[in-house]
Amino acid sequence: MIHPHPDAAIVIGILALQGAFIEHQDALQKISLQKKIEVIQVRTAEELAKCAALVIPGGESTTIALLARLSGLLEPLRQFVKTKPVWGTCAGAILLSKNVEGAKKGGQELLGGISITIARNGWGSQVESFEADLDVPLLRDPERPFTGIFIRAPVVLSLDTTPEDPPIKVISRLSPHYLPESLTSSNLTHEPKTFVALQQGLHFLTTFHPELTQDNRFHEYFVRECVLPSLPPPLQ
Repeated sequence: MIHPHPDAAIVIGILALQGAFIEHQDALQKISLQKKIEVIQVRTAEELAKCAALVIPGGESTTIALLARLSGLLEPLRQFVKTKPVWGTCAGAILLSKNVEGAKKGGQELLGGISITIARNGWGSQVESFEADLDVPLLRDPERPFTGIFIRAPVVLSLDTTPEDPPIKVISRLSPHYLPESLTSSNLTHEPKTFVALQQGLHFLTTFHPELTQDNRFHEYFVRECVLPSLPPPLQ
């Protein structure tokens, strides 16, 4: 095992094939932690190999997957997801899921990583975007709501863990009154469709766009709870 120098920067990649990758880069660069963070844009397998963690931005999931295949990145990404921290936002959340409903004709390439079934454009064409105050009990300043920006957002349909999988932790959920009638059920206490931020092991997803706000608490959470625990300890 390679032990990093204590002063070495953590390299976090942003998959920069399509979508809101610049906004993620800006948010990560504003994080103030004891460890230095270097953020790079990833478009090749060689750039991916430099990363300790990766963010897959929002955009269009089938387009990102197609560009990844054309760039020779699809299989390296699948291997990366098996051992490294990855955060998917919106379209990135779809790619990070094990199963997807509502895929375009021809199917949807997935990277796996989080044991859920997710629906593309789960809100339907009648609601393309909205904002909602989210409770964030596990984030810094938990008493302060986080403004979730949902743009043609996917919806979590089910948690599909097996006994061998790490448990899924719900980091934030949407108030049920935001759900369209077509998405509600009689029991909303544990309704997966209200889950908008999930962590499973080193993997993290948000169905909304934290990078489009000036609030970087979700970026901070990803680094603190997914990236830092994955690093080998420095040599004493």
